[in-house]
Amino acid sequence: MGNGIAHVFAQHGFDVAMLDVSEAALARGRQTIEKNLERQVKKGALDAAGRDATLGRLATHADLGAAGGAALVVEAATENRELKFKIFADLDRVAGEGAILASNTSSIAITEIAARTRRPEQVIGMHFMNPVPVMQLVEVIRGLATSDDTTGRVMALARAVGKTPVEVNDFPGFVANRILMPMINEAVYCVMEGVGTPEAIDTVMKLGMNHPMGPLTLADFIGLDTCLAILEVMHDGLGDPKYRPCPLLRKYVAAGWLGRKSGRGFYTYQQA
Repeated sequence: MGNGIAHVFAQHGFDVAMLDVSEAALARGRQTIEKNLERQVKKGALDAAGRDATLGRLATHADLGAAGGAALVVEAATENRELKFKIFADLDRVAGEGAILASNTSSIAITEIAARTRRPEQVIGMHFMNPVPVMQLVEVIRGLATSDDTTGRVMALARAVGKTPVEVNDFPGFVANRILMPMINEAVYCVMEGVGTPEAIDTVMKLGMNHPMGPLTLADFIGLDTCLAILEVMHDGLGDPKYRPCPLLRKYVAAGWLGRKSGRGFYTYQQA
């Protein structure tokens, strides 16, 4: 999701440094931004000058030191606690004293992430929805020590990039995934127990509940490994068996059937 976050900030006039340990990943991220900007131009949502100006505000770096001059750093690494803890400890060393450190985590506690830094009052969650250039919501998650000033600045920044921020408190899954993931998990149980096919289950939710996308299609889009990780965080953090990941979800992840990104999940996909 990092390229989507970089896209929206650059498009709204901010100078952006997009960081990754892999030069290849950075090249793919920039290519994705270029494709998405071109799509906006074709739809008439952006003119060619706006596209070029956006790309001109976007730089890529493989060195974390490039975060040293940032007023806001938004981390969007994979949903792995230890990885995020290490990134924030490293960011705390290189980022400027007044910089806000934000995480795009789907479920990992902001309070725990902030504890790896010497500036917990300046650590916050900015949970963007995917695809970032299209989706309106940003969950702004306050950790135990997050200050009012940090929260206010992040809410204002989210509005400045055309998003609608919603402030929530730091509990496992926050709001979006605490509600969404049990629905996806129950849909997986319905497949495992033979209640219906993935197509049938998704059709019921689309036509019966007016959801734009069925839960299993959405799970494939999110990534089944990510869904499993979020459910595990909620199950561990809240201790309630209703968040226990479905065994079939575990089996698919173990098989490498991760959804769209692997070419197979509850559905099969043509790889680009």
